[in-house]
Amino acid sequence: MATENTAREPVGLPFERGIQDMERKLADLEVQAGANLDISEEVDALRGKLRARLAETYAGLSAWDQVTVARHPDRPVTTDYINGAFDEFVELHGDKAYGDDPAIVTGFGRIGERRFLLVGHRKGKTTKARLRCNFGCAHPEGYRKALRKMKLAERLGLPIVTMINTPGAYPGIGAEERGQAAAIAENIIRMFEMKVPIIAYVIGEGGSGGALGIGIADRVLMLKYSYYSVISPEGCAAILWKDGARSPEAAEALGLTAEILENLGIIDGVVDEPLGGAHRDTDQMIKAMRDSIESELAGLESVPRDELVARRRDKFRHLGGIEGRFPVLS
Repeated sequence: MATENTAREPVGLPFERGIQDMERKLADLEVQAGANLDISEEVDALRGKLRARLAETYAGLSAWDQVTVARHPDRPVTTDYINGAFDEFVELHGDKAYGDDPAIVTGFGRIGERRFLLVGHRKGKTTKARLRCNFGCAHPEGYRKALRKMKLAERLGLPIVTMINTPGAYPGIGAEERGQAAAIAENIIRMFEMKVPIIAYVIGEGGSGGALGIGIADRVLMLKYSYYSVISPEGCAAILWKDGARSPEAAEALGLTAEILENLGIIDGVVDEPLGGAHRDTDQMIKAMRDSIESELAGLESVPRDELVARRRDKFRHLGGIEGRFPVLS
């Protein structure tokens, strides 16, 4: 499968203007150093300052800032992990009922000696690819494809790895006519019963039922600067205040960051990202993902299947048990 990277100028985020200036200056100095000028001390000093600036900036990101990082156009997507982290991948197509939804990719993957089924949202990186994939917003046939392949993995005794990266399921009339809500609901119910290990990663956006449609798992993990929410900040702002300009305020109210959700027990862990976000070092992020998948699969392979299902059901039944997590208001 071809990688969807493009050779364009890196995209900067609104809160990164000072960082971008330092990166441009560093790039200029590195060019000069390549011309046999003895400016290694200046280059090293600026690299140190840049790292410190990145660490300081990313340590203080607001919830809305993290949403913008999760949506960064250079952020690794499912196909990047397939191409970079997997030793082998065979894609499987179609729901055997309506068609093949490109917004969800399914197939058998291998990392080392471990084989598994991969189900992931496919967003694309070029404009053409994003349009073809509906920007990661899957149709009901995508969720039916996912379920059909997960049932196959269960019959073969293979674990399932999912990669979530969607603002939500596709909301079009055609999708609703073909049973969007029912397809997602069926996936959720059936994933509770799967007698194989399931690991879900939120790698970018984790929006609403579109995320949950492939998100019921024994281990739910988020990349550090991804988000996971019942609704997008824009959707929340539109409903509550009918004002999209209040999306940053909505992001704070939703508590959608990895740190908050881990503290609440909604997710099981956080996969760290390179300094300055996954978009700054795709290779390092892909390696971290590979290591995490191997580790998580190893941790679940010895759990008896009936116990696996019982624990999965119990975990999600008690997600609302937040007594004692907040101070009592007088």
